Amino acid sequence: MTTKSKFEPNELDAEFDNFWQKETVFITMFMMLCFEILVFLIYTINVYYSPALKTVSRFLHMNEHLAGVTLLAFGNSSADLFSNLASVEVNVPVFANSLSSALFVTMVCGGLVCYISPFQMNAYETIRDILFLILGTFLMDYFMTVKTISSEVTFSIVAFVYVIYILVNVADLYLLRRALDSIGKQIDELLNAEQTPENLLKLRHLERKYEYYSQDTRKVEVYEKNSIVTSTRMRFTTMRMVRTYRVSVNRRFTRLVKHDRTLPKNRGIFKEFLLGLRPIKCKDWRKAELLSRVLLLLRAPIVVLCALYIPLVDYEMEKHGWNKLLNSINMMVNPALSISVLMAFIHSKGNTLWYIVIKDQLIYGAYSLVITVPIAVFVLIQSRTDIPPSYHWAFTVMNLTGSMFIIFICATEIDTLFEVISSLMAIDDDFMGATIKAFTGNLGTLFINAALAAHGYPRMAYASSIGGPLFTIIVTANTVNYVRNLVGSENMHRDQMEEYGNFAFVFLSMGLFSILLWSTTLGFFARRSVGLYSMGLYIIYIIFSMLVQRKVIHSFTPNKQLSAAFGDI
Repeated sequence: MTTKSKFEPNELDAEFDNFWQKETVFITMFMMLCFEILVFLIYTINVYYSPALKTVSRFLHMNEHLAGVTLLAFGNSSADLFSNLASVEVNVPVFANSLSSALFVTMVCGGLVCYISPFQMNAYETIRDILFLILGTFLMDYFMTVKTISSEVTFSIVAFVYVIYILVNVADLYLLRRALDSIGKQIDELLNAEQTPENLLKLRHLERKYEYYSQDTRKVEVYEKNSIVTSTRMRFTTMRMVRTYRVSVNRRFTRLVKHDRTLPKNRGIFKEFLLGLRPIKCKDWRKAELLSRVLLLLRAPIVVLCALYIPLVDYEMEKHGWNKLLNSINMMVNPALSISVLMAFIHSKGNTLWYIVIKDQLIYGAYSLVITVPIAVFVLIQSRTDIPPSYHWAFTVMNLTGSMFIIFICATEIDTLFEVISSLMAIDDDFMGATIKAFTGNLGTLFINAALAAHGYPRMAYASSIGGPLFTIIVTANTVNYVRNLVGSENMHRDQMEEYGNFAFVFLSMGLFSILLWSTTLGFFARRSVGLYSMGLYIIYIIFSMLVQRKVIHSFTPNKQLSAAFGDI
C-alpha cells in the first residue's frame, strides 16, 4: 500500500511559484525603498553637507588637503567605526571588510573624482599619503598574521601611526605658511633693493616659489557654482578638460543683499517660513520634464523633513540661507531629535531596529528643550529677518552634525536592506561584506566626494579618498579588534582575512602602487584616463570575487589540511 504525499507535483510547483512571486515582490519593494533613501542621501549632501563642510574648513583655516584628510575623512569613515563597535560581538571579519571598503573608496571614489574634475596634485602630499596608507595596510596585515605580540602593543603601535599621520599633515601646512611668509618678506626686500641683474633673477625665482607654495596653503574658498569646472568640452579621456576661472563668493554682498534698517525687524517672517518649507518650487516644476517631475515628487517629503531638522548655512545664498522662524525651530528640533535617535541606536540590541526603540528614548531628547527653547526665544527677539545675526556661524555646527547624522542613517538603512535581500537570495555573508556592503557602506563617501569634485574641490575630495581608507584600516579595524580582545569576544580568534580578505589586500596594494606610478609618470596631474583605470581595477576585483564565490577559481586563502579517516596514510 503506497502513501500519498502531502502535495502533488502540480501543487508543489504552484507553491514554489507562489513563494518566488512573493520573494520578487518583497525584493522590488526593498529596492524602491533603497532608491528613496538614496534620493534622501543625495539631497542632504548637495544642499546641506557640502556648504557646511566648506564653511567649517574655512573657519578652521584649513587648506583643501588638510580638510580632506581630517574633517571629510573622519565624517565619511566614523560611521563604520561606531557601527562595528556597537556590534562587536557579531561574527564579522572586520579587517577583511575594512580592506574591501578601503579598496572601493580609493579606486572608485578617488577614480570618480579624477574623472569628474581632473586636477593638479601636490606631489609631496600625494606621495606622503599613499606611503602612509601602504604602511598602515601592511602593518595591520603583519599584526593580523603574527599572534605572538600582545593586543595592547599592537593597538598602540598602529594608533601611533595614525596620530603621526595627522600631526605631519598639520605641521606641513604650518611650515608651508611660515615658509610663504618668509618668501614674501624676501620679495619685499628685493623690491626695495637696487634692481641689479642678480636681484632680478632672485626675485623671479622667489616669485615662482611663492606662487607654487601659495596654491597649497590658501584657505578653503567658497566658489560660485556657475564658475566651477565644466566637463562638457573634451576630445579624449587622456586630454585635459577645458576649465573656467573659479570666482569666490562675495560673502559680504550675499549677507547684506536684503538688509534694510528702515523696515521692521520681523517683516515677512511667516511668508519666509512657508517658503522655506515648500517641497517643490514652482519654477523648478515648470522647467522639469516628466522624469524630473517624478524625482521632485519623490523628493518632496525629504525637502520638508530636512528643512525642519537641519539649519541651512550657505554663503552662496541670499542672507547665507538665514530663515529666522525656521532656524529658531531648527534650534529646538535638531538637538532633541539627534539625541533621541542616538539613544535609540545605543539601546537597540541584537536585530532590534532603532525606530522601534525610539519611542522609549524620546524623553532624552525632551531634556534638551530646557536649554534650546530659551535660546530660540532669544534668537527670535534679538535677530532680524533681512540679515543673519553675527552668531549665524554657530548654526553651521548643527548643519554639519545633522547632515552627518542623516548620511549615517541613510547608509545604515541601505546596508540593512541589502542584508535582507542577500538573505532572501541566500548569498554568502563574506561575499556581501567584500562587495555589496563595501558599496552600500560608502555610498555617502561616493556622493560627497562626487559633489565636492563637481563643485570645484577635487583636492579635498581626493585627499579624503586616501585619508578615509587610512582611518578605516588603522582606526576602525585596529580599535574593533582591540575591543574584542578586551571583552573576550569569541570572534577575536576568527581569521580576519577569510575568503576575500587576501583578494582585497592584493588589489589594494596593486591600486596604491599604480597610483604612485601614474602620478609620477603624468607629472602629478590626475587625468580622466586614470580615473577610468582605477574604476576598471575595482571591476576586475569584483569579477575575481564573483568567480571565487561561484567556485570557478580558488581564493588566496590556503587549503585546509585534511586528516586521514583511517590510520596514518
